[in-house]
Amino acid sequence: MNNVNDKKIDQNKRQFLKQSSAIGAGALLTGISSTTTAHEPPKKPLPKAGRNPHGKIVGHGDFKYKVNYLWGDLDPSKVPVENCHGLDFDSKGRIIMVTDSDVNNFVIYNKDGKCLDAWGTQYPGAHSVKISRENGEDFIYIVDGGWVLDRNRPDNQWKNKWYKQSGFISKLTIDGKLVYTLGHPVTIGIYEPGMPFQPTDITIAPNGDLYVTDGYGSDYCIQYDSNGRYIRHWGGTRNSDPKLNLKNTHGIGVDTRDPKNPHLLISSRAERSLKKYTLDGKYFGEIALPGAYVGGPIFKGEHFYAPVCWSHIDGKMAANSGFITILDKNNKVVSNPGGTRPHYENDELTEMQTTYDVFNHCHAVCVDDDENLYVGQWNSNQIYPIKLERV
Repeated sequence: MNNVNDKKIDQNKRQFLKQSSAIGAGALLTGISSTTTAHEPPKKPLPKAGRNPHGKIVGHGDFKYKVNYLWGDLDPSKVPVENCHGLDFDSKGRIIMVTDSDVNNFVIYNKDGKCLDAWGTQYPGAHSVKISRENGEDFIYIVDGGWVLDRNRPDNQWKNKWYKQSGFISKLTIDGKLVYTLGHPVTIGIYEPGMPFQPTDITIAPNGDLYVTDGYGSDYCIQYDSNGRYIRHWGGTRNSDPKLNLKNTHGIGVDTRDPKNPHLLISSRAERSLKKYTLDGKYFGEIALPGAYVGGPIFKGEHFYAPVCWSHIDGKMAANSGFITILDKNNKVVSNPGGTRPHYENDELTEMQTTYDVFNHCHAVCVDDDENLYVGQWNSNQIYPIKLERV
């Protein structure tokens, strides 16, 4: 079938889904009382911001979605979560989710939201996961950020639950066997004693090189080869040129959309931007995202998707103000599911923020082949991943 016909079929399919979703959402909302909680059935806790988004249509332009708030729900007495920190697909189409629960660090879903497996307690600060296909085999790269549930916690209040320690990165086979671990950079002489190491994300380049962001530690990006041997690092917060700083760097991805110019996009979350670097660490620009405390990019086709943990409102991080932002091949924002419509004035993006009707704190996103989104959240009352179904 040729590309023109494919495009027509795609458009017709989306139009049908838009119409049916609108009817379905209307029917759903008609039958829901104003007192129904956000997480059905009603016995489940209401998120702090008081949302009821199930069935809601969100997003802008050609990137609109129906919220399936119940997609990932499991029995918390059997498969609990604390924060749904990281999400990625393996080659079988399964969704690998990592959480910093002290019962299970990995939860494996199929695309229907069925739990296929749950395992692991060796990664108590599980913060990010990436799946890499290497020589016909899937491997897991898990980033432990060093924030750990205190087993002696006096209560379950958020600020009393956690303690901080050094983090690490592990490479695993897809069934969880350890290949190697990358520990504190002080052991290889690139950090001084006393410098913290609490990594937040990892990406794998086409040549197998690893890039790690130390966003809860010393804010460097560290490059290793495929065997975990150190190559270089850059960033930090004390450069004479502030453009070279990274502040709360919270995600990273390799942008290969232009095959002639592969490069890195690195979150400088506290600065509400994604910074551009060559693969050998040379800074050459940034994508400013006013109002959005943004994480790392997830690429799909000509677009990328990034979680926003907070909106910048009244001069500060606003609680329960996350959303997802979507950018096109020119790095222009085209949609903000759960956020305000993107607007440009004189080619400059204006301030974006939450619409307070879907998310609490978006921390992870992955995209399937039908362009549906799966969203994991931080500090959101142990909510399981949410699915946004493309319409």
